[in-house]
Amino acid sequence: MAFFIRDDDVRLFHTDEGSGPAVLLLHGWACDSHDWSWQIPDLLTQGYRVIALDHRGHGRSSAPRGDYLPQTLADDAAALIEALGIGHVLVLGHSMGAVVGSALAVRRPDLVRALVLVDPVYTADDLTDPVVEAMSGPGAAGIAAEAFGGAFYTPRTPPFLRAWHRRRVLGTPDHVVGGCIHGLLGSEGLGRWRNAAGYLRDRTCPRLAVYADAKGADRERQLPLGPYDKVEVWEKNGHFLHQENAERFNSRMRSWLNALPGAPS
Repeated sequence: MAFFIRDDDVRLFHTDEGSGPAVLLLHGWACDSHDWSWQIPDLLTQGYRVIALDHRGHGRSSAPRGDYLPQTLADDAAALIEALGIGHVLVLGHSMGAVVGSALAVRRPDLVRALVLVDPVYTADDLTDPVVEAMSGPGAAGIAAEAFGGAFYTPRTPPFLRAWHRRRVLGTPDHVVGGCIHGLLGSEGLGRWRNAAGYLRDRTCPRLAVYADAKGADRERQLPLGPYDKVEVWEKNGHFLHQENAERFNSRMRSWLNALPGAPS
């Protein structure tokens, strides 16, 4: 494990394990890189170098004041990739992390070889400003914890996952919880489909996008699709489908990655 110091003195915690083609793991809103504990062993066994990052404000990374736009988090990831001396990376992102990974692919296409996107949150309909503001002010972590309780789960979700997620949200600083929500769902946020639809057309790398709902997948299919691109809907799965259904997810991700040029032999 290590800390990478950004130019603005932000400390970014990350782990770097294994050897081979590099995979960068980007977690979601009010979570941390522990979210990938179900995937890291499998990726290492498959011969990948695995870098798992805590976004600024999350986990063991520092939590500065300032913006938490997906583009800012993408720039953090780009700086880390360059500091580690890696060329192209495979990027695996969940929820907000899928938005960050997509922004990275747009801003720095030279660094991203392919994207695996787990239930991205860039397909939201427009929300009223009061809704965004309510999630962006004092007590944001508590409000977010209640939102986690109802929006992201299905009857198949194990109770321990619900409890773990809730406790992490409550432990995330209000200004980070609110900053990320404002960065995603503010008037110019990439979580709003009207903003994301044009922006994401500039992604040029292959992508596997796995959704828990058909609406998001339908919107994903409205974006340009290349020969390796796959968009799937996993019904009866919650937002954290890579944890709830880890064996299936790992198998699907493995088969897709192995079909890409340059996969480990």
